[in-house]
Amino acid sequence: MHAKSLQSCLTLCNPFGLWSARLLCPWDSPEKTGKILTEFLRFYEDQYGVALFNSMRHEIEGTGLPQAQLLWRKVPLEERIIFSGNLFQYQEENKKWRNRFSLVPHNYGLVLYENKVAYERQIPPRAVINSAGYKILTSLDQYLELVGNSLPATTPKSGSAPILKCPTQFPLILWHPSARHYYFCMMTEAEQDKWQAVLQDCVRHCNNGIPEDSKVEGPAFTDAIRMYRQSKELYGTWEMLCGNEVQILSNLVMEELGPELKAELVPRLKGKPQERQRQWIQISDAVYRMVYEQAKARFEAVLSKLQLARPAMEAVIRTDMDQIITSKEHLASKIRASILPKAEVCVRNHVQPYIPSILDALMVPTSQGFTEVRDVFFKEVTDMNLNVINEGGIDKLGEYMEKLSQLAYHPLKMHSCYEKMEPLRLDGLQQRFDVSSMSVFKQRAQIHMREQMDNAVYTFETLLHQELGKGPTKEELCKSIQRILERVLKKYDYDSSTVRKRFFREALLQITIPFLLKKLAPTCKSELSRFQELIFEDFARFILVENTYEEVVLQTVMKDILQAVKEAAVQRKHNLYRDSVVMHNSDPNLHLLAEGAPIDWGEEYGDSGGGGGDPGVQEAAPVSEKRRRAKQVVSVVQDEDAGLPFEPAPGPPSPSSPDSVTELRGLLAGDLRAESPPLAGPLLNGAPVQESPQPGLAPEATSPPASPLRQLPSEKLVGPEPPKPSDQETGEQVSGPGGRPPIHTTTEDSAGVQTEF
Repeated sequence: MHAKSLQSCLTLCNPFGLWSARLLCPWDSPEKTGKILTEFLRFYEDQYGVALFNSMRHEIEGTGLPQAQLLWRKVPLEERIIFSGNLFQYQEENKKWRNRFSLVPHNYGLVLYENKVAYERQIPPRAVINSAGYKILTSLDQYLELVGNSLPATTPKSGSAPILKCPTQFPLILWHPSARHYYFCMMTEAEQDKWQAVLQDCVRHCNNGIPEDSKVEGPAFTDAIRMYRQSKELYGTWEMLCGNEVQILSNLVMEELGPELKAELVPRLKGKPQERQRQWIQISDAVYRMVYEQAKARFEAVLSKLQLARPAMEAVIRTDMDQIITSKEHLASKIRASILPKAEVCVRNHVQPYIPSILDALMVPTSQGFTEVRDVFFKEVTDMNLNVINEGGIDKLGEYMEKLSQLAYHPLKMHSCYEKMEPLRLDGLQQRFDVSSMSVFKQRAQIHMREQMDNAVYTFETLLHQELGKGPTKEELCKSIQRILERVLKKYDYDSSTVRKRFFREALLQITIPFLLKKLAPTCKSELSRFQELIFEDFARFILVENTYEEVVLQTVMKDILQAVKEAAVQRKHNLYRDSVVMHNSDPNLHLLAEGAPIDWGEEYGDSGGGGGDPGVQEAAPVSEKRRRAKQVVSVVQDEDAGLPFEPAPGPPSPSSPDSVTELRGLLAGDLRAESPPLAGPLLNGAPVQESPQPGLAPEATSPPASPLRQLPSEKLVGPEPPKPSDQETGEQVSGPGGRPPIHTTTEDSAGVQTEF
């Protein structure tokens, strides 16, 4: 990180740039970041060979999880927008609040446009925010407390003006310990709740930035992070393990540089406390961006080198797999003989008595969350089935199913499931086991909930689509929907039990293993070096003493964890299957159905597709019309019950769906041969898509939505293809090449002139 480049960055990004850069120059040194990155990347290169061997061994031995009963969707959000609407954003450069048209596309990057007209004309957006590592704050008091904690010496006196003033009492602030902060506000509490749910989904998705299908690079990276931090005597969970590899690596560097930077620079900051806080946030963000660029270049270079070496490493592993396994088992037996007595005593005295309490704390909110997923899925399908009875049967099926297909990615509908995890606490055990935050466990469980919901919906879609091939009448269709629903729920119960038990085991290991390693380090770690001679030089890239030692420690506590989870499965309150219950795949042809082309409900059964009436309508559609529909942007959730913030109130909303699931089940259980009387209005409570307001509308002209958690997907929104921001960047980003012009990140200086950086 060079002083000259940092000075240039600071000059462009804030009005204090020149002064701040001069302040930073005596501190900055190219060796500071480079030294940390070099040390970490040595760990990464070591872990890469181990991860490659483990992956290839796993493929050969074929050990795996029980076969899932539910299907999974391969491309769940292609060409879709999760949410769109207007946000009031604070511009730090000129200290003014501006209305921004905002989109959350399929990759959950928050895109801010000048206004909706700019979006429709394909003008590059003002900013694209990757929210990995951010916290969402809903009050200025929360924000000021975090800012004050980051700079204790600059806390303003009581009664003095805060660092930020919000024009309404409903702010939403994106806070990051190192990067830039983003300030928004809404006119109503309902709008605040709605956007909070959407942005929480963004944070949850972006935090989970390492691909699940990365069988070598992902495990190698996370193990390297753990090993590096343990070499610095930092055990336990790490709250900033958020985002993709480069973002996590940047957080790792800032964790080490931050205190040094703060100690050197904070005494030099001038002005009132609020100004010093603002200057520090800007300096920290500038340093973070420089660290990010340097980390990105170094990491990509090392990864490229390892990928070039991978074929030769794979050839050695395939040739000598048996010998490598034998050598590793011999090493493990020697380490086990040396440290097992100490490890067992430590487990018995310091871990075993607390496992049931930790497990119970994890199980209660997690089980409630998965039960809520089941209930939401049941209610949505039941609502749809009742709509089929009352609103024309198959003619409306495409519309209903298109909305149902995106249920798992509807932030507001899934909110009731996610919030079940919020009470998760370990109380006194959290400090004992050095768990800095429970957010990593909450978000992991919530991601599992989303996956299981989408699996259930997709399985239901597939089975229903097969049933429609038989040409059922409306009455037969309703009976089939109810039968398929019950069938899918049984599969969901089994799969969700398997997923939860795996989650509990992994969470218990993540909590207890670092604690054990820290306890054993003073007596065991010094002995590890003598085992290095047991590894043949040819196998040194695939067997590491440190990793083998951790596996031995894991084995000492694993039997207690497995036993605790097994005993918990017997308790009926958690709705877990016992391990002895094996649900063999009762639908051998189900997975074959999923191999076909994705189901396009709008095209096949929607009004435009003609699937509900004349089958020939779809074929008669002109080619230009088909192309237009293919390019449409489908919004998963839209502002439907009310207009966007600062917009004149629309007409009265349509009646909403009945809330009583019992009532709906009773209606469906009746004789479907007799039609139910038509309802007063559409059961799926959706109003027409509202046009966005023009900039400058008065804040008084707004109407609060009826209920923020009852929003449903909107109709197709015809417009330009949404930007696809790269998940490789942080903060305000520049998108890669695509159908739209490049996204240039700009700021406004005090004169209102846009400055690109």
